[in-house]
Amino acid sequence: MTPEQLIQAYALGFFPWPHENDPIEWHCPDPRFVLLFNNLHVSSSLDKQIRKRPYKITLDTCFEAVMRACSQAKRPGQDGTWIREDIFDAYIGLHKLGLAHSVEAFLDNKLVGGLYGVSLGGIFFGESMFAIAPDASKIAFITLVKQLVEWDFDFVDCQAYTDHLARFGATFWPREKFLKELAKSLEKPTRQGPWRFAHDF
Repeated sequence: MTPEQLIQAYALGFFPWPHENDPIEWHCPDPRFVLLFNNLHVSSSLDKQIRKRPYKITLDTCFEAVMRACSQAKRPGQDGTWIREDIFDAYIGLHKLGLAHSVEAFLDNKLVGGLYGVSLGGIFFGESMFAIAPDASKIAFITLVKQLVEWDFDFVDCQAYTDHLARFGATFWPREKFLKELAKSLEKPTRQGPWRFAHDF
């Protein structure tokens, strides 16, 4: 896998989801799980936590560390990880091109949560997240969404259903609609990295 292959795949609506020792599979699910910013829901308890500012949230400061932490996160119903060394290499290459990004949550200078994904046009394609401290990845995600809204992004591609993202307001789109909206969003210029927050959220 190469960064160039990843760019072509995302632009066509595909993303990789390999098993540990199998050939890479490319997926374009029907339906597609998507978060529109107008549908974002933040619970009152999480909003209260965000206002306490328990973590320092940053962008693109330690992309590889976030990927490594995501690969080590234990997930219900999953043995091992799909984030293999060839996946690492390809996404790190994409990060160096300014097209893959990480959001980090720090507590006392220790990385305790975050997420990473890919950005093309007006879309952020979410890939994976992790947390080893309460609500760390949730707060990182909400902070990212606030910034994406300011940058006039259109939506977050969540790819597949999770309870976690459903609680934030993500919903299903038929594949046909997703591909249509993807094509429109790709007409916007891509904001290449490294990313930084426009102001203190």
